[in-house]
Amino acid sequence: MEKNFKMVAKTLFGLEPILATELRKLGASKVEPGTRNVSFEGDTGFMYKANLCCRTAIKILKPITTFNVFTEEDIYKKVYAFPWENFMNVDGSLAVDATVFSDKFTHSKYIALKTKDAIVDRFRDKEGRRPDVDLDHPTLRINIHIDRNICTLSLDSSGQSLHKRGYKVASTMAPINEVLAAGIIMLAGWNGQSDLLDPMCGSGTILTEAAMIACNIPPNLNRDEFAFENWLDFDVDLYELIENAALKKIRDFHYTIQGFDIEADVVKKANENIESANLKEFISVKNQDFFTSKKETERSLFVVFNPPYDERIQVDAEKLYASIGTTLKHKYPGTQAWMITSNMEALKHVGLRPSRRIKLYNGKLESKLVRYDMYEGSKKTKKNL
Repeated sequence: MEKNFKMVAKTLFGLEPILATELRKLGASKVEPGTRNVSFEGDTGFMYKANLCCRTAIKILKPITTFNVFTEEDIYKKVYAFPWENFMNVDGSLAVDATVFSDKFTHSKYIALKTKDAIVDRFRDKEGRRPDVDLDHPTLRINIHIDRNICTLSLDSSGQSLHKRGYKVASTMAPINEVLAAGIIMLAGWNGQSDLLDPMCGSGTILTEAAMIACNIPPNLNRDEFAFENWLDFDVDLYELIENAALKKIRDFHYTIQGFDIEADVVKKANENIESANLKEFISVKNQDFFTSKKETERSLFVVFNPPYDERIQVDAEKLYASIGTTLKHKYPGTQAWMITSNMEALKHVGLRPSRRIKLYNGKLESKLVRYDMYEGSKKTKKNL
């Protein structure tokens, strides 16, 4: 039986507890949340499963060695001394990413270059040839992480960021990151046991992630490949076993997921993405102005959305946010509404008291995920959502 080894899952700020919970539910051991990452242990099959099934992970890294460094020459010598031929052939290709938190080492691109030089020089000295560098589709993607004087070399098992699910074929202005969308839905506590509405759905990312959560569909099922598929020890039979086991856990969904958008061409793009994800039977999107809409049933409803921030889309944000508050208050009773925004000034104009505020980042924008509870009648007669 293969031994477990340590891995690190990278994520977005604020989603660490959600990712830790995901990993535990999937079967990871020694799960420890950090800042923008969660460390854990598992075997090779679990590494495949984490890449396929984690909704809030951006990368799954496999550390392979750690050592102390004090000079740039230390980095070169110790990277050079590592047996890279155990992980790739000279006919393969590599790419190196670097993350640096150190007073002595301040230029991550230079550290990545130094690491690459050490690896290719080792192959040249041993075999007379150097492997190629391929930044887009390398055989081996390597991550070097320096924290003060501690240097960790890891294999990137994911390749392209795991937010690139593979279903998005049409993009709109200011689309939300898929990992962030999934994290917001999971932070909201929605698990497919009620209706869900995104009243400003854009390219349909929140809707698509919600449907995959509701049906327990692996989020990265549509990806072309993971980096580990190019590794020398890739076990295709084991991966197919993991994938088939995950597919057997897909479940039925008995509620509705609906999206609105005021722009007809945006609705078309959202539908293209939803169809690409094979989720049309679960999601409906229509050309609808949220501010002229109302709740259509008496059932409990989650409203989850990413309104314009006045950062990338030019709008009168204060007027927009005031209209959001008015519409929720008067037309959406029995609703738990969640929205993310980086426009804190406009948020004051919603006119509703949030019951929760969670700090997140949308790209580089510091944002707040806020929750508003719209009760049926008075608070004393509120329904549980």
